[in-house]
Amino acid sequence: MDDALNAAPARKKVVLLGSTGSIGRSTLEVARLLPERIELVGLAANGSVDALAAQVRETGVKRVALCDTTKVAALRALVPADVTILAGPEGLAELASMEEADTVLIAIVGTAGLQPALAAIEAGKHLAVASKEILVMAGEIVTAAAEAKGVKLLPVDSEHNAIFQCLDGHRGGEKEVSRLILTASGGPFRTWPADRLADVTLAQALKHPTWEMGRKITIDSATLFNKGLEMIEARWLFGIGMERIDVVVHPQSIVHSMVEFIDGSVLAQMSKTDMCFPIQYALTWPERVAGGLQPLDFGKLAKLDFEEPRHADFPALGLARQAGLTGGTLPAVFNAANEIAVDAFIDGKIGFTDIWRVVGETMHSHHTAPASSLEAVIEADAWARRTASSFAGVAELSL
Repeated sequence: MDDALNAAPARKKVVLLGSTGSIGRSTLEVARLLPERIELVGLAANGSVDALAAQVRETGVKRVALCDTTKVAALRALVPADVTILAGPEGLAELASMEEADTVLIAIVGTAGLQPALAAIEAGKHLAVASKEILVMAGEIVTAAAEAKGVKLLPVDSEHNAIFQCLDGHRGGEKEVSRLILTASGGPFRTWPADRLADVTLAQALKHPTWEMGRKITIDSATLFNKGLEMIEARWLFGIGMERIDVVVHPQSIVHSMVEFIDGSVLAQMSKTDMCFPIQYALTWPERVAGGLQPLDFGKLAKLDFEEPRHADFPALGLARQAGLTGGTLPAVFNAANEIAVDAFIDGKIGFTDIWRVVGETMHSHHTAPASSLEAVIEADAWARRTASSFAGVAELSL
């Protein structure tokens, strides 16, 4: 028995989809800090061949995947001959299902992570979710599949990971929870008057005050669509109705989210603004591990501010609540229309405030149907992309 107690903990064998993005790079940092706990066994990227090849050489993984099928030959020339290279959607699904993995972390931006997520669940892998779109588009389908297979959905987003930590070990269940409170930095335009928002430039929108992220998620943070997507995601992760999910603006981004219980008590999770914290907890759960990350120095915290979002000036939260309360295919439409609108803004085709307009008009035009199958969700997603492109005046964009 003493030998069992003193035995080294088992290493989590992790497939990382989206390894060259910001979440992927932070995941590699966590793996470096915890080599005795985390072993990367598969990596996937969209098309960043040089970065992926460097990661292969560092980690020694023998299986990788590229979304961009045209770059396989370029990658082949940069990695050892014994590395298997998979490609396209089928390659991602195959990598996510590999036998030796026990956890798949999906950090692919947009809707491309949905099918590999379902493939991982079908193969019995725990799913660490960093891609909001998976649960926004198909939360009912994904959560039902995970329950049927007995696998755990582990949130990686700092806000959902914070709620997960606050609820972890809570014995009372959903009936004792009053509200989930997601915190938002407010983005770079938190204090701007409403009449200036129409003139926001791309460069201004990409200057996030506290986090360093990719372009899409940074724009979403500036519009608050990021927080709207998180509201819908939280509904599925934690089984809490949309009417009990709120957002509060917290510019310092130290309190990552909170849970309010029916007795009025509030639990909050706090840490530095470093994605390594939620990634580490998701990958070492159900244990906490000393990994070399630096805790808060409360003597240096000047203050913690909280304020209500400006719902009228930043209508993304209202659109998200409408989508979540209506359910069915409307959340998939909300997500797809936002992707099209953000692409149009980045390409200079529409203004900043047109992002909200395009999403709202697309949602208003949609006849919501039950999201009872993956085919229904994918059909709604495709319809929303066509319709939103039309409302944005860029009929061929992102199709």
